[in-house]
Formats: sequence, C-alpha cells, structure tokens
Amino acid sequence: MNNLTSKWQKKLHEIIYEADTPAGKLFDVVLLIVILTSIILVMLESVNSIDTKYHNFLVVSEWIITILFSIEYIARVITVKKPWKYVFSFYGIVDLLSTIPMYLSFFFVSSSSFVAFRALRLLRVFRILKLTRYIGASTNFVRALKTSRAKIAVFLSFVIILCIILGTVMYLVESEEGSGFTSIPRSVYWAIVTLTTVGYGDIAPATPLGQFIASLIMIMGYGIIAIPTGIVSSEMTKIKKHDVHTNTQSCPNCLAGNHRDGAHFCHNCGNILNEE
Repeated sequence: MNNLTSKWQKKLHEIIYEADTPAGKLFDVVLLIVILTSIILVMLESVNSIDTKYHNFLVVSEWIITILFSIEYIARVITVKKPWKYVFSFYGIVDLLSTIPMYLSFFFVSSSSFVAFRALRLLRVFRILKLTRYIGASTNFVRALKTSRAKIAVFLSFVIILCIILGTVMYLVESEEGSGFTSIPRSVYWAIVTLTTVGYGDIAPATPLGQFIASLIMIMGYGIIAIPTGIVSSEMTKIKKHDVHTNTQSCPNCLAGNHRDGAHFCHNCGNILNEE
C-alpha cells in the first residue's frame, strides 16, 4: 500500500512540478490559462459598470478558480517529502496569499481590499515559464543579472549623482525665473524625468542657458538608457558560451530545479530524482 502511494505521489509530483512530460506540459498550460483568466476577472471586477451587471457571474467564477487553486495547493504540499519547504518558499507563500482572499470574505463584509492579493496570481506565471523552450533563456537571464549586479549598481550610483548635480545646476540657473525649479529636490526630480526621456512637461526651463543644459541632458539620456542593456547582454553572451542544458526536473525532497539532462541525483541535496 505504501509503495502504491509512493508511486502515485511521484507521478503527481512529476506532473505538477515538472514540464518535461506531455502530462506536465498540459498541466502547466491549463494552469497558465486559469491564472490569466483569474487576472482578467479581477480586472473586470474593478470596473463598477461591469461588476454591477455581472457581479454574480464574477463571484461564481472566482469561487471556481479559488477551489481549483486550493486543490492545486494541497496537491503541491502532499507530493513533496518536506511540505514546509514548499509552504515557506516564495512561490508557496504567493500561492497561499493568492488563494485565501475568497475564504476571508466569509469573515469580512467587503473583500475588495484583498484584490491586491488575488493579483499576486500573476507572479505564478514566472513558474509556469519553466516550459522547456523557455527555461534556458530565463535561467541565463537571471544568472546574467546576478553576475552584472555590481556593474549595474555602480552605474545607477553614477546616474543618481549625475541627477543631483544637474538638478542643483538647474536650480541655480532657473530658480529666479519662476519656471518651476523652486527647490533642489524638485530640480533633481526634473533631471531624473528628463534624463530618462520621460518628459512630463510639468517643469520646463525658461532661460536660454537652462534650455541648452536641458538639451544636453536629453541627448545624454539616450546613451545612458542603453548602458544597462549592454552590460546584461555582455554577461549573457559569456554565459551562453559555457551554457549547459538543463531540464525542468524538480527534486521531491528540496524542490531544487535546473538539473542537467540525464541527472539521477539532486545537485542540491543529493536525493534521488524522479525516474520513469
């Protein structure tokens, strides 16, 4: 009986946590559709005219989705050897917070304040993107971000210092002209908006010197925006040269992923991986 239960749990774990089998891919696709549908329902519910007309339909649909997510959450818990690993993991907490709002509506008259928690379901899409054709690119992108974080931090520090200097200069140039540069913090805000090429237009220089400086900042902004992209792209190129193909196999003991093709043991805890 225990052996039969163990096989059933392994099979269910393979379907829920992995995407290398037809059943696993189908589960991920169905789950992705349910998540996107739930997000659309949350958005529609926030529109008063739609909520008033289709309130009952939206509530019933939300309950159906909540029940489906609850079943999935329980299944994820019972198919791992150490349930607390999943329960207290990032996605475990997201899954719980995105499921409980409807249950909390029993205790609170209005559940509108819990809409934000239901919107957390969108974060679950990142887990679904473990599908085979995406895993390599997503893993490399995360690794590139981690590798280049020091360079990006230095770059952002430089941009912040530059904005403070430019904002101070613009305050000195424009403060007497009544053009909106009433303080250094407000001038720094303008420098950030201009340097990032957003340009709200709520503050604009009035003097020829101020307009000349603004023009230089705008041109500078185009070059600065491209730098982080270049840093990450460079790191991704380096990683791709030494890339090792991984699959979506998940360890039933510690939930670690990104195992190499053909791996029989978990690279994190050494536990035997699910095998056919």
